[in-house]
Amino acid sequence: MTNITKKPFGKLSTGEEVSLFELKNSSGAYVEIIDFGGAIRSIVVPDREGRLGDVALGYDSASDYEKQGKFIGALIGRHGNRIEGARFKIGRRVFALEPNDGRNSLHGGFNGFDKKMWKAEIDGETLVLKYHSADGEEGFPGNLDATVKYSFTEDNALVIDYSAVSDEDTVCNLTNHCYFNLNGEGSGDVLGHVLQIEADHYTPCNRECLPMGFVAKVDGTPFDFTVPTAVGERIGDRRRFEQLAFGNGYDHNFCINGSGFRRAATLSSPESGRVMEVYTDLPGMQFYSGNGLDSREPFGKGGRPINRREGLCLETQFYPNAMRHPNFEKPILRAGELWHHVTVYSFGVEK
Repeated sequence: MTNITKKPFGKLSTGEEVSLFELKNSSGAYVEIIDFGGAIRSIVVPDREGRLGDVALGYDSASDYEKQGKFIGALIGRHGNRIEGARFKIGRRVFALEPNDGRNSLHGGFNGFDKKMWKAEIDGETLVLKYHSADGEEGFPGNLDATVKYSFTEDNALVIDYSAVSDEDTVCNLTNHCYFNLNGEGSGDVLGHVLQIEADHYTPCNRECLPMGFVAKVDGTPFDFTVPTAVGERIGDRRRFEQLAFGNGYDHNFCINGSGFRRAATLSSPESGRVMEVYTDLPGMQFYSGNGLDSREPFGKGGRPINRREGLCLETQFYPNAMRHPNFEKPILRAGELWHHVTVYSFGVEK
């Protein structure tokens, strides 16, 4: 049985009080989540020797989460990833967003869901977070009500259940931006982690990391993770593969094979023996190798700097820039309809 407890986690510059929720199962493994940004602060799971360790990057105070610009651990909305030109069209209406990534919109804007206070409720073994996004917030149309349910199972699976409704046609592409390090946060880079992605295709991008509207086979490229491959094995091959130069490493969307709820990826650490499997019913997943992490403040847990590539992200999603390309499935939420998707990060050890 999972037990959920609540405790204070400091205040924001506005004076608002932030709370931390711990979801602990009977084995002693646990997850910590705060109501500011709905951020995952810690995921504490055993290694091959049974020793518990924290495999998620995070911060020690609410003010650090308020100051950060790397989206560490946070819920992302209304639209995860990039929208070209910070504009999109639904029907005949064009909606202008405020660009926060060059000329483009990234992860919902300057004040996306990662910078909002979510209303938190404990419902048995589930933590329920709710946020009302008013019509016009960050330029997005419609009053949107988002609900994210976090649960942590007896077998160490973190379940993220996303849903949303709107009173106008809008876009919705919710995800989570947790950075994982299966050796434990603060243990160094993740280049030795081994990754398998269930994707025969990916979406090549331009210099702005915007998908260009077509899919390409991963076969014969550094994006072929169809068999387990070390993250760092080909990440530096920028001269031969321009895509790695554009992303300064991996920062690309993979087209997950199949449809419905299925496995998207498996990440493992030969050092710790930990394994994480990713399951989702969404069409794509962004693999980001933490290229933009740096040692500047705010520092991470224990006052340690968070250095480049000390964590990686596996963000389930609709394809980035899908509103610009007719052949990509659109993340459009029609008025009165339910947007509902589930992603699971399941932790174990190598057998």
